[in-house]
Amino acid sequence: MAFTFQINNDVTWNREERLLKKAQENLPEILKTDIQPVAITEIIEDEHGLNGYSAVVSEKKISDLAKYGLGRDQKIILDLGDHYVGHFSIDITSVGSPMDAPLYLRVKFAEVPAEVVADSNDYDGWLSKSWIQEEYIHLDVLPARLELPRRYSCRFIELAVIDTSPKWQASFSNPVFVAESCVAMEQLTSFEIQDDELSTIYDISVKTLFDCMQEVFEDGPKRDRRLWIGDLRLQALANYATFGDLALTKRCLYLFGGMTTTDGKIPANVFTAPNLIPDDTFLFDYSIFFAVILADFYYQTKDQEVLSDLYPAAKKQIDQALTLVDDEGRLNLLDEWPVFIDWSNEFEKSTAGQAVLIYALKRFIQLAEWMEEPDLISYQEQLAELTVFAQTQLFDEEKNQFIIEQSKEINVASQVWMVLAEVFDQEKNSKIMEEMISTQFPITGIATPYMYHHVVEALFVAGLKEEAIQLLKNYWGKMIELGADTFWEAFKPEEPDFSPYGSPIMSSYCHAWSCTPAYLIKKYI
Repeated sequence: MAFTFQINNDVTWNREERLLKKAQENLPEILKTDIQPVAITEIIEDEHGLNGYSAVVSEKKISDLAKYGLGRDQKIILDLGDHYVGHFSIDITSVGSPMDAPLYLRVKFAEVPAEVVADSNDYDGWLSKSWIQEEYIHLDVLPARLELPRRYSCRFIELAVIDTSPKWQASFSNPVFVAESCVAMEQLTSFEIQDDELSTIYDISVKTLFDCMQEVFEDGPKRDRRLWIGDLRLQALANYATFGDLALTKRCLYLFGGMTTTDGKIPANVFTAPNLIPDDTFLFDYSIFFAVILADFYYQTKDQEVLSDLYPAAKKQIDQALTLVDDEGRLNLLDEWPVFIDWSNEFEKSTAGQAVLIYALKRFIQLAEWMEEPDLISYQEQLAELTVFAQTQLFDEEKNQFIIEQSKEINVASQVWMVLAEVFDQEKNSKIMEEMISTQFPITGIATPYMYHHVVEALFVAGLKEEAIQLLKNYWGKMIELGADTFWEAFKPEEPDFSPYGSPIMSSYCHAWSCTPAYLIKKYI
């Protein structure tokens, strides 16, 4: 697992206020629901639980919460009963003798049981500690209503008294978690699933998407809370299959289209607070996915205004990508505009990158046809060149697998993306995927639902429905076995306790790119 921060201080930006105004016109209302904890819980060691821990209901009753006075080094854990995103408040008073010292309190918010017991002092990862969901608070006078200003992503809330004094204890009551999303569960389209396991996977996928739908399609409500193109493409597909909130997708498209570099390049992600800010991170596949997202949106809506407004930005991404293609039809990637494909750097990505360009160019050509593009034939010719190169130079007929041109490396991502790009027909794609299953399954070295989504979809595209369903169950179903309320940012079935950050306290257990079973199940099953 690897990641490199990009710092591009010399980037200059072009802000198209006309487009950004339309983005703001589609700013959603955040719907709020009061959630009361359903139980007091305890965290126990469990070799079958994620990172070795599980939650069990305590003998203490949530209805008697105010009766459990807490003194120095005592704690209590509230269970919301499900994963939520929002704000927390609680009444606190003192019981016993007069309050002769302040209350010193730590409040910790956790998405999974292991996060409750993880010690933030032990974290020494490459992401900022400022993301850790815990607060240290002094209250000089009680009673008081503690209303925390930050937004949290959690199921469990630990109230830990660091100290009071020997004379009195803290009593807690009326805890409320105000859950937030821009959609309501009542908006879901009716959909019946006969398979119980798939039905559960579908429901948790929907909950994952629900919690990530805020003022934009966030990648993760715990951490990063940003709009990333890669996540957006998958969230939009899942949204079309479930909530059907077209305005949020439109808003996100306009945000990217309205903030590009002066040479027209779209950033990989944008911030929306304190104002609209494009990030100085650029990924080859993410940039050209803008055209794919626009094509998907137009297919759903036939919104000619959006197409006309954003087609120039989509065209610019494709045009810039095509400047990296040589006369033979070979994509030559640049270090300063790397292809993402997946977090992992354990495999070479150039062949997958070529496939993503073919995949995106096909969708862009659809846009070009709708827009009556005068250079349409040129794009079709370039698509043919890219495809022929992939068929003749990147495919090993003897091994029936796509390869890396220089090293001859064979990896899962190359097969998956070439199948998704439909470089060959379905019959040949089926044989390619069967060979991949035979030689490269079970998958190792890949830890993101983002990449697993593409593997599953490639199996469906290749006509291997049973194999696709089985992988979907094996991967997302395993998260459920480990207690998932929402699906995670990273997961290795061969190493269930894996965290890309070395600690569950930083891992995101509700993450946008893991929500796609809802889309896959509805489209292919």
